[in-house]
Amino acid sequence: METITLAVVSAGLSQPSSTRLLADRLTEAVRAKLADAGRDVVAEHVELRELAHPIADNLVTGFPGEQLRQAIDAVTGADAVIAVTPIFSASYSGLFKSFFDVLEQGALTGRPALLGATGGTARHSLALDHALRPLFAYLRAAVVPTAVYAASEDWGGADENGLRQHIDRAAGELAAVLLRQPAQARRADPPPAFGRGYPLDVVPFAEQLAALKLR
Repeated sequence: METITLAVVSAGLSQPSSTRLLADRLTEAVRAKLADAGRDVVAEHVELRELAHPIADNLVTGFPGEQLRQAIDAVTGADAVIAVTPIFSASYSGLFKSFFDVLEQGALTGRPALLGATGGTARHSLALDHALRPLFAYLRAAVVPTAVYAASEDWGGADENGLRQHIDRAAGELAAVLLRQPAQARRADPPPAFGRGYPLDVVPFAEQLAALKLR
């Protein structure tokens, strides 16, 4: 049985945390989808709350400590990433952003990703599209279409059925991507960043200007 690895990044600050709860539910839903297809899943949980000091140290020194290095390796070496953040001031948390800031450029290129967020009210759900998706687009991750937002009222009330449906749909999309991709493709080295390793044909400006005059 093929084993698929998931890196589950949770940026909740409290304990217990609704952010971690959503991350766990997304993980279990993906695990169930893949198990139905005959795949085993190993989930590596990365709690950013425990890495706040190492992340800050890395930002000012440029070098990760051992604990942070293990977390980075777990994320960059996984077949897919589930990333969940609380929403503060209409965007992802500073801790969440800081962790992805310390990843090397291109580390998540082509990596399937499922995004989630939690917040006090449904008004913050737009942060998934105006904040999280642009961040992961910049990181060049392959984000699945459905992202999941959980407001306070979504837990344990009449709205929880809708949350379960969103979780199930997002998990199905991530599982489908992982089942389509062979393991060696998911774990392939990312292509070099533009300008590093690509041949660049530089045309002198005078030649470009002459070509324009001839038209």
